[in-house]
Amino acid sequence: MEIFDISLPLNNKTVVYPGNVPLSIEVHHEMPEHATHLSKIVMGSHTGTHVDAPSHAVQGASSLDSIPIETFVGPCRVLDCTGSVSSIKISDLKKFDVKRGERILVKTQNSLSGFDKFRDDYVYLDGDAADYLAELGIMIFGIDYFSVKQRGSKDQRPHTSLLSKNIPIIEGLDLSKVSAGDYMLICLPLKFVGIEGGPARVILTYKK
Repeated sequence: MEIFDISLPLNNKTVVYPGNVPLSIEVHHEMPEHATHLSKIVMGSHTGTHVDAPSHAVQGASSLDSIPIETFVGPCRVLDCTGSVSSIKISDLKKFDVKRGERILVKTQNSLSGFDKFRDDYVYLDGDAADYLAELGIMIFGIDYFSVKQRGSKDQRPHTSLLSKNIPIIEGLDLSKVSAGDYMLICLPLKFVGIEGGPARVILTYKK
């Protein structure tokens, strides 16, 4: 079984969205008698590859631990949106005939540009396109950058339209080594209780 790890590595060089908590990993307690040590990790809930729960953008909505785990495991489709220059629009999505209940991941130029530094010109999900996906009733949406929304934009729909329909968002995917097509998604967010999002290990395998 071939496995594609589409999660970003976590270390002291991990890039975070401007204003988020920087990731810090350091030795907390050394135990030379056991030839080991314990690490201290400081990070924000939206670090690296992570899941946005509905409560991230909708007051009173579901927290991360309230989302059924079945949402994050199952068939998915990777869409090749590398031709989308600045944003993913309705016209881009209509080409793929997206269906209700699908898990949709979009591969854009973001994956091809890499994640070694933060770029303001990342490809994002257009607000109208977010409305379109929300009305279709997809199960989950994933994108290959640290936010689904354009930085600095007042249009919150890339978050609110999806999350208000209880459609979780996976951000920070690395799809550089993945081709468009059908896969099985396994996305396991850490089981933090009562918060609006959290880091996840995300893999794809070929759909049987």
